Amino acid sequence: MYLILNIICLVLSAAASVLCVIRTTHMFQLNSYKPKVQLKWMRKNFSHYVINCILLVLSIAALFTNALWLYIVFFAFALIFALVNRPMKNAKKPLVYTARVKRMLVTDLIVWLLLNAAAFFAGDERYGLFGMGLILALVPVLPLIGNLINSPIEKAIRQYYINDAKKMLKACPDLKVIGITGSYGKTSVKYYLSTVLKAKYNVLMTPESYNTPMGVVKTIREQLRPTHEIFVCEMGARHVGDIKEICDIVFPEYGIITSIGEQHLETFKSIENIIKTKFELYDAVADKDKMFLNGDNENITKTLIGKGDKISHTYGLNEKNETYAYDIKVTNKGTVFSVCCRGQKIEGLQTPLVGEHNVINLTGVISVCLSLGVEAEDIKLFVKKLASPPHRLQLTRRGNTAIIDDAYNSNPAGCEAALKTLSLFDGVKVLITPGMVELGEMQDQCNYEFGRQAAAVCDNIYLVGRKQTQPIYKGVMEAGFSADKLVVCDSFMDAYNKAMALPGTEKIILIENDLPDNY
Repeated sequence: MYLILNIICLVLSAAASVLCVIRTTHMFQLNSYKPKVQLKWMRKNFSHYVINCILLVLSIAALFTNALWLYIVFFAFALIFALVNRPMKNAKKPLVYTARVKRMLVTDLIVWLLLNAAAFFAGDERYGLFGMGLILALVPVLPLIGNLINSPIEKAIRQYYINDAKKMLKACPDLKVIGITGSYGKTSVKYYLSTVLKAKYNVLMTPESYNTPMGVVKTIREQLRPTHEIFVCEMGARHVGDIKEICDIVFPEYGIITSIGEQHLETFKSIENIIKTKFELYDAVADKDKMFLNGDNENITKTLIGKGDKISHTYGLNEKNETYAYDIKVTNKGTVFSVCCRGQKIEGLQTPLVGEHNVINLTGVISVCLSLGVEAEDIKLFVKKLASPPHRLQLTRRGNTAIIDDAYNSNPAGCEAALKTLSLFDGVKVLITPGMVELGEMQDQCNYEFGRQAAAVCDNIYLVGRKQTQPIYKGVMEAGFSADKLVVCDSFMDAYNKAMALPGTEKIILIENDLPDNY
């Protein structure tokens, strides 16, 4: 009888293990396959693993008794475990079954089979239930074990791809590589620059938010052609050395630093580390006459002064910059402005992009384009055609509702710019946000200030998530906002549906940040 019970429990344990491993691997992928980040996420969501602790106790109890009640209790908790740890149905970003994930899952399966085999062939049927309970309790760390076992082969595969990408770049000696980094604005600048440069050049850019070493490598290996003349490469970072790693692959000839702020302060630990990392691009560009930096950003200007740099180009709204914008007129339909770049004036520039922050970005783009020989008239023509990158102050319409999608912009400066953009519109102004994350010790204060700023602009505010939005809630209420116009929702879709159902002939909904499933 106990053999049959063990087989039944094994089948249930196997099903529960598969479900849990898929879910945990999904979170591991969202956490960039970083073991430390994954463990931190598991600690943060410890309540999710209470059942694992119960299963661990049951497995220890199995060493002392093989009573029928123990099997029944184990069966019940294994079933609950399977239900609680099943993969997410409507994930914002589902698990991508990459070659790496497939290798990891195969390794996880082998480890699981070996552990269960060891328990079943231990010579005592009690060890079977003990082994199943112990293994099931430890299943959430199985992807970490698989990742550790696979790390040598993953490093070898990674290096092969990097070397192959370097070889392809070397085969294009005339290719100009432009590196772009910054705490915010880098993706927008990448899109705008690539669009305007197409007036004269055949341009390749890293797509979407491909800004990691392997994202850059993938772009090169899959998309680079001998006919490309310029490669616009976005460079993202969460730790010191991340930008240098990308620079050591692509060797940028030109560099743009769009901004330096508090984003990812949680992983960088200090603003000094953020500055150091962003300036790894500056260090990689040999000719400082080919560096372009946002001169309106205090962290950038202070660092340049410290380096005694009088060669690099600065841009922004301040007339002290080498390239600056003036005569700016911003409406909810677009922006008109003029630019003075190293004494050359381009007047009457028009763009459908909204907001002064976009004018700063375009000023940098224009400075780079002029240095690369793009004619002023071509710049004016292509600037007029620009559109916002997806999820970055992207304006769409649903009937009488305008939606400003800023879902990928989770930083203090970006949030402030988004609220300024919202204020330009007439109608019922609505904010949907889960707040900002990865700001370290400054996170609560930044979200509190964001709440106060939102209260001054919005008619209705919907906060997504009860825990992380508490500082925003406090800021909104202390700014004197009406309590019945502030609603806390459990999910983005709940907030979105409530916002869409609001009465009013004209609504403007700002979606400010949309956290992934691991938050």
